[in-house]
Amino acid sequence: MSTERAVRDYPFGVFTRLDMDPLYRTLQHEEPVSRVRLRHGGEGWLVTRYTDVRQVLADQRFSRAATVGREDVARVRPQPSPPDAILSMDPPEHTRLRRLVAKAFTANRVQHLLPRLWKIVGEQLDEIEKSGPPADLVAAVALPLPVVVICEMLGVPPEDQHRFRDFSDSQMSTTAYTMDQIAAAHAELRNYLTELAARRRAHPTDDLMGALVAARDDDDRLSEAELVNLGIGLLVAGHDTTANQIANFTYLLLERPERWESLAAQPDSLPAAIEELLRYTQLSAGAIGPRVALEDVALGGVTIRAGDAVLVHPYVANRDETAFDDPDTLDLTRGHNAHLAFGHGAHHCLGAQLARLELRVAIGALLHRFPRLRLAIPADEVRWKSGLALRGPEALPVRW
Repeated sequence: MSTERAVRDYPFGVFTRLDMDPLYRTLQHEEPVSRVRLRHGGEGWLVTRYTDVRQVLADQRFSRAATVGREDVARVRPQPSPPDAILSMDPPEHTRLRRLVAKAFTANRVQHLLPRLWKIVGEQLDEIEKSGPPADLVAAVALPLPVVVICEMLGVPPEDQHRFRDFSDSQMSTTAYTMDQIAAAHAELRNYLTELAARRRAHPTDDLMGALVAARDDDDRLSEAELVNLGIGLLVAGHDTTANQIANFTYLLLERPERWESLAAQPDSLPAAIEELLRYTQLSAGAIGPRVALEDVALGGVTIRAGDAVLVHPYVANRDETAFDDPDTLDLTRGHNAHLAFGHGAHHCLGAQLARLELRVAIGALLHRFPRLRLAIPADEVRWKSGLALRGPEALPVRW
C-alpha cells in the first residue's frame, strides 16, 4: 500500500451555512484517506468514509494521548491537546475519569431532568411570547438552555453562568481568537473552577462538582488538575454543541416551512426527526481529532505510518452514501440511523442522552407553542459564525 498522495491545504475553503464542501464527496469516492496540510502542526491524514471513521474512533492504535502538548501534530485549532483533559486521554486513564461522571449522564438520571428542562424552556418561550415578534432564538433559547442545565448539574450559581458562553467560543476557536486570548480565557475559567472546588470542600454539596471533589479528596481517584479540566470539559461539551444544534435544527426546519408544519402536526415523529437532523447537520467546520498512529495501520487503501497524525470528520461520514441511502436528503422519517454525531468508541459523547433530551424539549416546545413559526428574514440573510470549530447562526430571527 502506498503513502504517496497529493497533499491538499486544509480546511479546503470557506464553508457556506451548513453546506458540505463537494470535495468531501469526491474524497469519499476516490481517496477516503487523503493527505492534508493544516495551518497548525503540518501534515496529516484526513479520513472521510463512514467505515474508516468508525475504525479510527474505536481503534486504540490511534491515540489521543500521543497528541498532548505537541505543536508538531496536525490540527485544526491553534492550541495542541492539553494534558489532564479527558478528551486527551486513552484507556485506561480515560476510562478512570469517565467512570467518575458517567452516572450523572445515564438515561435514567437524565430523564429525571425532564421536568426542569420543560420549566426552563417554558419560561423562555413565555418571555418570547410576551415581547412579541420578531425574536432571536439563539439569544432567547438556544444559548441559555444548555448553559443553565450543565451549570445547574455542576453547581455553578446563576450569577456566574454568563462566564461560560464567552469562554466556550474562545476554546472552540480556529481563527476567531488569538492564542493569547484563548490562554487568558482558559486561565480565567481554571481559576473560577478551582475556587468552586474550594467552596465544595468547605461546604459539601450533592451536585456533580461536589461529587468530583469527594472523588479527589476522599478516594484519591483523580488529581486536582484532572478535577478542574474535567469541569472545563463538561461545561464546554455540555452546552456549546447543543446550543448550536438547537439553532441549526430550527433553521433547517424553517428553511422549508413544510418541514416545520409536518412535525407540528405529528409530534410523535420528533425523536426520529432529531436523529435525522443529528445525522444530516454539518455541525463541525472541519475534522475533529487529531490522533496519532502508534504503529503502522492499513486504512482506506493506504498505510498510515507510526507517528502520523490522523483526523476524522464524523459529520462528513454521516453523508457517506455507502452507509446511508440518499444521504444528502434530510428525511425526517428515516428509520435505522446509526450516525456518528456523538462519535464512536471510547470517546463516544458522555452527554449524548442529555443532548438528545435537550434537543427534543427545545424543538418540541417550539413546535407546540408556535406551530406556524417562520424565519423573520430570508434564509440566505441569516448571519453565520466564523472562525470557530462549530457552525451555527449568530442570530436566528423568527416570527409567528
